[in-house]
Amino acid sequence: MKFVTFQSAEHESRAGLLLDRGIVDLHQASQGQLPADMRGFIEGQDKFLPLLAELKLTEAAPTHQLADVRLLAPLPNPSSFRDYVAFERHLINATSRAGHTLAEEWYQMPIFYFSNHESIHGPGDEVARPKGCQRLDYELELACIIGKTARDVKAEDADEYIFGYAVLNDWSARDIQMPEMKVHLGPAKGKDFATSLGPWLVTKDELAAFATHNHRFDLRMTATVNGRLLSDGNYQTVHYTFGQMLERASKGVTLRPGAILGSGTVGWGCLLELGPETHRWLEPGDVVELEITGLGKLTNTIV
Repeated sequence: MKFVTFQSAEHESRAGLLLDRGIVDLHQASQGQLPADMRGFIEGQDKFLPLLAELKLTEAAPTHQLADVRLLAPLPNPSSFRDYVAFERHLINATSRAGHTLAEEWYQMPIFYFSNHESIHGPGDEVARPKGCQRLDYELELACIIGKTARDVKAEDADEYIFGYAVLNDWSARDIQMPEMKVHLGPAKGKDFATSLGPWLVTKDELAAFATHNHRFDLRMTATVNGRLLSDGNYQTVHYTFGQMLERASKGVTLRPGAILGSGTVGWGCLLELGPETHRWLEPGDVVELEITGLGKLTNTIV
C-alpha cells in the first residue's frame, strides 16, 4: 500500500490511502475509526491495518482526486530522525574531495548523526537556501520508517519493526557544514534547515519484489536538476542494511513508531561528489527531482 498526507479545501491535513483511482481519506472513509494523521496510524498499526482491510478501503471509492489536493510529507512529524552514511562509494568520493581518506572505523559499525525531525518538507514544497549559503547540495537517499517500538533489535529481526519506505532528500549547506566538522562535531546547521520526504510512504511488502539475496533492494536511484540527469545509482550497492542500521540505533535506546532511518547518499548521489566540473551548486529557481524505483518522484524548488 501507499500512504500519503494531504491538504484539501476541507481539512488542514489528513492521512490518506493512495489508489490508482485517487485518494481515500482514512478518517472520513472509516467514519472516524481510523486516525486523521499518519503518525497516529503508524503508532496503532497493529489495530488499524486489520481494520483497514476489514473495511475494504483498498476497494473504496476515492474521497479526493490527486489533482485536487496538495501532497504534504507523508510523515510530517517523525518521532526522530537518524541519518546514516551507509554507501561506501559516497564516503570515498566525499572524503577524497576534501583531501582525506575513509576512516577504518567506518567498516566496523554503521555511523549516523541526528538530524532535525521538525524540519520535514514534502513533495512540491519550496526549500529555502539558508542565509549566507553559496554551496547548497541535494543528497539522494532512501528513508526507512519504523512502525513499532524498538529496543535492542537484532538485524535479522528488523523487518518486523519496519513499516515502510520513502524517497529522502538530505539537503546540505556544504559551506556551513564543513567548518562545523573540522572540530569533529556535526553536521548540525549544515543539515537541519530542511529534509524532504515523499511523495508517499510505501509499505514494506511492496518492495518484496525488489529484494536481493543479501537483504538489500535492487532499486534504481536518480537525481535531476532542471531536467538534467546528474546522479544515477542503485540501492543494492549499500554497504550496511537497514537491519544493521536499526540494530545499531536501538542498542540500549528505545525508538518510537514514526522514527526515520536515512540510508545516506548513494554513490555519486550529490553535487559534492560530482564536482564543479559536472554541475554548479544549487541556486534559487532550480528544480530538483529525486526518483527511486517503486517509491515515486520527489520534487522540490529552491528559493
